[in-house]
Amino acid sequence: MSGKAVFYHAGCTVCLDAERGFAGALDPAAYAVEVVHLGETSERLAEAEAAGVKSVPAFVIDGAVYHINHGADLSALRG
Repeated sequence: MSGKAVFYHAGCTVCLDAERGFAGALDPAAYAVEVVHLGETSERLAEAEAAGVKSVPAFVIDGAVYHINHGADLSALRG
């Protein structure tokens, strides 16, 4: 396995569709994929922000951020 992919989402319909369509499509032999539901693990918001995530759903793949559509700003996930 050569890469790491983190998929951040908030559980909305757009996010769940992206999880099914994109997270599952990455080759598990090439990427260790971690799915992070920020609505349930808000303690990881700072991690997502530090990685460059501005909105969810988003992937961070080998340090590069890829925003998919626009479900919610990270600021909307803060309680």
